[in-house]
Amino acid sequence: MALAFASRRTSRRLAADAGLLVVAAAFALPLAWVVLSALDPGADLRVKAPDGLTLDHFDAILTQDVTFTPLLNSLILCGGATALTVVCAALAAYPLSRFRSRLNRPFLLTILFATSLPITAIMVPVYALFVQVDLIDTMQGTIFFFTASQLPFAIWLMKNFMDGVPKELEEAAWTDGASALQSLLRIVLPLMGPGVAVVTVFSFVMMWGNFFVPFMLLLTPEQMPASVSINEFFGNRGMVAYGQLAAFSIVYSTPVIVLYVLVARRLGGGFALGGAVKG
Repeated sequence: MALAFASRRTSRRLAADAGLLVVAAAFALPLAWVVLSALDPGADLRVKAPDGLTLDHFDAILTQDVTFTPLLNSLILCGGATALTVVCAALAAYPLSRFRSRLNRPFLLTILFATSLPITAIMVPVYALFVQVDLIDTMQGTIFFFTASQLPFAIWLMKNFMDGVPKELEEAAWTDGASALQSLLRIVLPLMGPGVAVVTVFSFVMMWGNFFVPFMLLLTPEQMPASVSINEFFGNRGMVAYGQLAAFSIVYSTPVIVLYVLVARRLGGGFALGGAVKG
């Protein structure tokens, strides 16, 4: 009996390990193709050992028009929109977390519904509106739309993290004469640093990889971000510069990786509020 149970347990563990290996391979193979193709002078769609090692693909893409200007545009768009999203989400989540109202639940449900709306379904009226208010083909207009599209989920995340900060800490500050805004800036946000980091990384990553929005709202080639300019590596009649595409993908992914490394310590931290309200 014990041997049969141990055998079944071993079989289940092996099946689970095999499933995890398949999932890991599904993620690892595309990454391996990007790295190997960026160094392979004869890069194609296959994942294979390079015929030789070369940096010619990086030399070809590291130019002002191909890489540096689009990356700068991406940083301006996504960085500005992320900062605006975090600020607006914190200001919107604070009253939802701290004050009880009959309108809180309907408002949160409305936000949840807004997160399910596909951007493609609202781009036509948004495009017409931007033409009317003269925001089409402007960086600030695209930043505003990025912010509006990310705010619903950012508010949900921010509120959930804000709920974990004890209200007693704010009440002590209010007793000392602090305003609600001062308690938000000096007590709540510093204590929910991991939550702010999560919202920042999530918003930035979602905007960084967005192709459709800047493609629709920006018309001038000089303003296009890297998420749109990567399309230039796909030529006519199925011709693709695979080596340059892989090299550009590595450079394009670098800001996201750097951002994650910078906030990884805060992501792995905790609120560390144990004992904060004792006594």
